[in-house]
Amino acid sequence: MSTDKIQHRKIIHIDMDAFYASVEQRDFPQYRGKPIVVGGSPEGRGGVVATASYEARKFGIKSAMPSKKAQQLCPYVIFVRPRFDAYKDVSRKIREIFSRYTDLIEPLSLDEAFLDVSDDKLGIGSAITIAEQIKQAIKDELNLSASAGVSINKFTAKIASDMNKPDGLTFIGPSKLERFMEKLAVEKFFGVGKVTAEKMKRQGLHTGKDLKQLSEQRLMQLFGKSGKFFYNIVRGIDNRPVQPHHEIKSISAEDTFSYDLERGEELDDWLEQISKTAFRRLQNYKVFGRTLTLKIKFEDFKQITRSISFATPIMDIEQTLLVSKSLLANADLGGKKIRLLGVGFSNFGENRMRDKFEGYQHSLFPQFDNN
Repeated sequence: MSTDKIQHRKIIHIDMDAFYASVEQRDFPQYRGKPIVVGGSPEGRGGVVATASYEARKFGIKSAMPSKKAQQLCPYVIFVRPRFDAYKDVSRKIREIFSRYTDLIEPLSLDEAFLDVSDDKLGIGSAITIAEQIKQAIKDELNLSASAGVSINKFTAKIASDMNKPDGLTFIGPSKLERFMEKLAVEKFFGVGKVTAEKMKRQGLHTGKDLKQLSEQRLMQLFGKSGKFFYNIVRGIDNRPVQPHHEIKSISAEDTFSYDLERGEELDDWLEQISKTAFRRLQNYKVFGRTLTLKIKFEDFKQITRSISFATPIMDIEQTLLVSKSLLANADLGGKKIRLLGVGFSNFGENRMRDKFEGYQHSLFPQFDNN
């Protein structure tokens, strides 16, 4: 595919606003206008927030936050048990709206998807107009709001959809794309978490423009395979196509530390955070794996993995933490310090979703650390 053709792609990223919480507030009037949290329980052990309503977010409550912390931030927050069947039903209806405009739909989870409308079914021609119509249809038919990002590639469309939430629509066109990426703070890059952002800033890299000054080789020396991705994306280059049918094979999270760690409390804290992030992603895709894999990269860049499989899927955060900590405790580190930890799930088998959304893809970006 030529660069000219790639630059003329019309990509929309649709992201529902506080999806699970919004469905609950829509269906149950007593929750409207109140701070609610879907998932978790302040009395339960290991409970985490799946989604917080915008009323709850004003108190600092976020997804993947421990339930007890959420209650500390807002003592009168309402905890709601998830209704995944209801969310899947709404998600199916949302995709039916998408399919009026294009068959090139890449669902990322129940509440977000990429659409390639370069050749839309209705001959509208304008991706901005299509995004406006999709948002309005979701509001009129489902009484929910969504935010949309429109651009010429997936990476930028996803960034754009998050810029004016809730109920926003942001367009980043080809003439402004490279300048936009230059001004973007490194911590705003999707896939750059706290650890990588701190490492970048220690190198004097604060914006996309700073990243752009480094060669591809230097970026790869600093950030591994992700360096190649950074080199391209700050130049507005992202050639990944929208993939309607891509089977999930694994879901993971990992972090590269700002300095090498030994066994101890700090390493355990990082492992817990990474495990929770990985498990939250499982919840987003509504799949559960039978195999958990721990990835360890040492100070000398050598890498090992340790896995364990079960007869039944890992269904809760408590088991996830127990298994990941056990794998780390039993790993032979050979006296080396650790620079990276990762936790992944696989072997989804028969528990994978059997509806139209069986094609969810998790690996949108290279595996570097996430917030």
